[in-house]
Amino acid sequence: MTRVFFLDSGLLGLVTNPSASPEALALAIWVDSQLMLGAQIVVAELVDFEVRRELLRVKRIKGLLRLDEFIAGVEFLPINSFAMRLAAELWAQARQRGIPTASDIALDGDTILEAQALTYPNQPVIVVTTNVRHLKHFVDARTWRDLE
Repeated sequence: MTRVFFLDSGLLGLVTNPSASPEALALAIWVDSQLMLGAQIVVAELVDFEVRRELLRVKRIKGLLRLDEFIAGVEFLPINSFAMRLAAELWAQARQRGIPTASDIALDGDTILEAQALTYPNQPVIVVTTNVRHLKHFVDARTWRDLE
């Protein structure tokens, strides 16, 4: 079975950063190796939004170009109504369990990312994240270093 990895916004921002740190370079090598092994790397639309809005705010043209280039080489998953409705259910469940990942008035992108991962047709997926604590409640969430 093909491994499917969803990147969170922290990792997407890191792997597309034009002034690559040693961590960013190591992550890029990991992504490339996963693609060579036949894995699917998925960027959810919400994750693109989170990275893109900041690049636009600070007018980082190089960063936007790298973001677009990266997304062109992996799978992009648009948000759909089913995922958004599931995100609302997950948001409510998390609060009922006492495990919110954002304030009650926040949009809670982590919950939307979880919903997009859960509605992806080629289950199971792993959400590769910089914040396992916020994404482990409804999906398999791990750091990329844990997947090496």
